[in-house]
Amino acid sequence: QVQLVESGGGLVQAGGSLRLSCAASGIIFSINNMAWYRQAPGKQRELVASITRGASTTYADSVKGRFTISRDNAKNTLYLQMNSLKSEDTAVYYCKATGPNYLWGQGTQVTVSS
Repeated sequence: QVQLVESGGGLVQAGGSLRLSCAASGIIFSINNMAWYRQAPGKQRELVASITRGASTTYADSVKGRFTISRDNAKNTLYLQMNSLKSEDTAVYYCKATGPNYLWGQGTQVTVSS
């Protein structure tokens, strides 16, 4: 079955940390560029971070220095380490395969309490 499944979301206090995971199946994970997006209530979905098949990374300005995207091709898994969380990081977080496969996960809720 072709799918991306996120996990690791939850409720955390401001200043805390969470690590999101995205398990891929049905695709050749190692050749895919991958990304994390998020969508807060009433807002458009936005790109948080991306990683190429060669492990080059980019970040939104709002998360630079706090979030780290990484991948483990042996485990077909994408990660997002989130540190120093702020209330404005509250959103549903989605992983996405961005080529050659194009596929969204179902999302995982992250809630940061102030």
